[in-house]
Amino acid sequence: MKSYFLQAIRGITHNKSRTFLTTLGIMIGIGTVIMVFSTGEGFKSYINSQIEMFGTNTITIETVVPASTKTRDAGDKADNANMDNNVANRAIPIKTFKNKDIQDIKNVANVKNAYGSAFGQEVVTYKDNSKTTLILGADASRFEIDKGVIEFGRPYTNEENSSLAQVAILGHTLAEDLFGDSDPLGELVRVGNYNFEVIGVYEPRGGLGSFDDEQIFIPITTLQKKILGTDYLGYGIVELIDGDKADSTSLDIQDVLRRNHDIDDPLKDDFSIKTQEQNMETFNVILSATTFLLIAIALISLVVGGVGVMNIMYVVVTERIGEIGLKKALGARNKDILYEFLIEAILLTLLGGIVGIISGSMLSFGVAKLAQNFGFAWKFSVPIYGIILSISISTMIGIVFGVFPAKNASKLNPIEALNKE
Repeated sequence: MKSYFLQAIRGITHNKSRTFLTTLGIMIGIGTVIMVFSTGEGFKSYINSQIEMFGTNTITIETVVPASTKTRDAGDKADNANMDNNVANRAIPIKTFKNKDIQDIKNVANVKNAYGSAFGQEVVTYKDNSKTTLILGADASRFEIDKGVIEFGRPYTNEENSSLAQVAILGHTLAEDLFGDSDPLGELVRVGNYNFEVIGVYEPRGGLGSFDDEQIFIPITTLQKKILGTDYLGYGIVELIDGDKADSTSLDIQDVLRRNHDIDDPLKDDFSIKTQEQNMETFNVILSATTFLLIAIALISLVVGGVGVMNIMYVVVTERIGEIGLKKALGARNKDILYEFLIEAILLTLLGGIVGIISGSMLSFGVAKLAQNFGFAWKFSVPIYGIILSISISTMIGIVFGVFPAKNASKLNPIEALNKE
């Protein structure tokens, strides 16, 4: 075996430029596989950081159009073929989710706290600066559940929420756009037809929370009665005492909402309840599908690289036909020639795989650093299973695409080989 390896190494180092070009396809394919796995792990770490920002032991309640309404709406569209598609697919507002639901949910066992939220859009103005932005309203419980940090200033209180106080907390970017380097605390900003006192500014959140950087936050009752003229909520966040009981607590919350909304048929549910685990499962399904697609593309590159290795090995056999004839004339067996060329093909693909792992890791490191510079909580890691898979793929390609030229070399007749030389 030592002799086989020495002969294979001699063949690989004999023509370095050809060796590089031969393994280039393998390098690209393996590098892509490593990048996919590493970037996937980094993206997972980023999503986990975002979930931690909003609390890992929370449940999200969203308003949705009941399935029975969707079915009926689909039937109506079928009956009216001339209906404009944009009108047919219009959003149906759900007005049943209200503050009373949140208060009842707070009484559910295993619920530590909860808040409901509504949102709208308005022009926010300070002196000559104005910006159309999203307004988010919630009661003071939001500050106990949400992990966002107020950089300076203070949160509003339950008393201010109850009294329809016109106070506001600005997202970091919105504060910069309106005030620049000036101190916004105590200043008045115009929101629609009302003046609001700025009592706080959030620190930059970045990532999925970057939308918060552009928003203005006010008490929910102020938003509903003075800005929107509504009494319903868009979504709710529930904090749990024991996150391990999220599924059973979700069922309890479901019972409360169905009772409050007079729902006796699950198809008429006008809400959706999701735990953080369910949100992660949805994310993992999307990530797995994307990863599978990217790896499939990388495998095409690996197959092309494998074909390149096979072609080059046929060329090498032709170039070294005299050497093969001489070895066989001196007593080399067919399996000796077979092993020599097969090992050479495997070493070529392994070399390409190792370089691909290194280059893919370096590119993944660059992606992680770039993401971190943009404020994303992105961790660099190259999973061990990705490296093992890459090495296994490289070896398999070397065996599959190297065995044919190796067999061809082993079957050469020594007299004919020497005669051709």
